[in-house]
Amino acid sequence: MPLYIAREASKLWRKVCMETSVELQLLMEKWRLLLAGIIFQYIHGLAARGVHYLHRPGPTLQDLGFMILPELGKERGYISESLFTFVFVSFALWTFHPFVYHSKRFYTVLLWLRVLAFLVASQVLRIITFYSTQLPGPNYHCREGSELARLPAPKSVTEVLLINFPHGVIYGCGDLIFSSHMIFTLVFVLTYNKYGSKRFIKFLAWVIAIVQSLLIVASRKHYTVDIVVAWYTVNLVVFFIDKKLPEMPDRSSGSQPLLPLNVKEKDGKFREDHRKLLNGNTVDAADWRQRVQVNGKHGEDGNHIHSNSVVSGT
Repeated sequence: MPLYIAREASKLWRKVCMETSVELQLLMEKWRLLLAGIIFQYIHGLAARGVHYLHRPGPTLQDLGFMILPELGKERGYISESLFTFVFVSFALWTFHPFVYHSKRFYTVLLWLRVLAFLVASQVLRIITFYSTQLPGPNYHCREGSELARLPAPKSVTEVLLINFPHGVIYGCGDLIFSSHMIFTLVFVLTYNKYGSKRFIKFLAWVIAIVQSLLIVASRKHYTVDIVVAWYTVNLVVFFIDKKLPEMPDRSSGSQPLLPLNVKEKDGKFREDHRKLLNGNTVDAADWRQRVQVNGKHGEDGNHIHSNSVVSGT
């Protein structure tokens, strides 16, 4: 038994090391885009903090969701936050499963690039929306009489830039239309529906998204319109941006190379090899065989390579 455990642990370690080396190469290539997406998360938080200075408490607006759903109360507000934390953590852990599991359908770096693109686009629309019209916050700390409902004018630029984290993020007011929690939840659910493999989990993810929506309204953290707008806006944003982004290579078939080649690099190598063949020069057989097999077809017939397959790239 100890020998079996040691052997399996050794296999797992080699797998993690191999995947890490691949992802690090992708990270070195894409780190600027990833960093830009992460920095924008701070900008989004800064914008939400800024609109709090403009917030003016007032009577809670008439809301259909408030009429239908019973109020959870201030002491049960943690329920929706706990569910959101579960969604966030479980999705983050799933994106790193290629480091451990044998079956792989995506590259973690490339997946997070897409997720950040979806988030940034949705958050830009959100910032424009909640700065256009400030509604009186329905949350308990945003109502008339609460010390947190109005923020005094900032004493320095540093006070604004630090956004009073995490207190300022948790007890913000004014950033209502549309819900940031639902942006993250729906982006994660839509991403798993495309790249996940478990049908039951896909169904469960949509159920959790619906429950999350109801809990947010029942906790009086958002108006119903904030949730409704999030549902159709995020779905449309993901749909259109996903069409514009280059599709990730599918690793599930096992025919893809360990590290995806840049399209220009592949085209350049094919043109170079084709020129060598036409000039009567030789091409490294092992290298050629690997490139041809990557595209799903064998370009060798005995010891002869068809130049037509080189031209077409198949």
